[in-house]
Amino acid sequence: MKVLMVLTSHSELGKTGKKTGFWIEEFAAPYYVLADAGAEITLASPKGGQPPIDPKSESPDAQTAATQRFDSDKDLKDKLGHTLPLNTVNEMHYDAVFYPGGHGPLWDLANDSASIKLIEDFYAHHKPVAFVCHAPGVLMKVKLPDGRPLVKGKAVTGFSNTEEEAVQLTDIVPFLVEDELKKLGGLYSKGPDWGSYVRQDGLLITGQNPASSEQAAKLLLKSLAKK
Repeated sequence: MKVLMVLTSHSELGKTGKKTGFWIEEFAAPYYVLADAGAEITLASPKGGQPPIDPKSESPDAQTAATQRFDSDKDLKDKLGHTLPLNTVNEMHYDAVFYPGGHGPLWDLANDSASIKLIEDFYAHHKPVAFVCHAPGVLMKVKLPDGRPLVKGKAVTGFSNTEEEAVQLTDIVPFLVEDELKKLGGLYSKGPDWGSYVRQDGLLITGQNPASSEQAAKLLLKSLAKK
């Protein structure tokens, strides 16, 4: 099993002067689920190198068993510091792709032509694609060969409007994931705020929030086992 994980390179939280990036739990939890199952994982980001970590995901209340394992994992930290530039990655070398969230992807990956083409290629070649929390927002411009939005008519979830309100970033983010998925014709649903909630529609797997990361990765593993 060869899995590609795509992380954001965007570090600025709008015009707030604060920092963003990827959310550690949404990277670490899926990474270990996949790696412990024997997957060979490659990391990529638009700019390559070290992707920015959302400082809030390092706060004490955001810690989980997976983030604690990451904290003491020197090998993974070194690997994370050397992500491949996204435009050098070829979908043909991988069996599936997983996108962790954090607010960063809303600015760069949602509009990144290499990312958009990559997801379209994975899907066209019948390979599972998984996105968690804000990462379903990177599907905004992803289309099927006939020009329809990939998410149209599909069961999807992603960071909810009420969760965005709770972190007080509704007016800062470039778009709201829930609203965008609905606008594209996605059959959006959500569970309770901050609880694990994942939807799978064929090859497409989406998780609502950080707590959904592990379950999304487990569904990805199940999808790979069927191939």
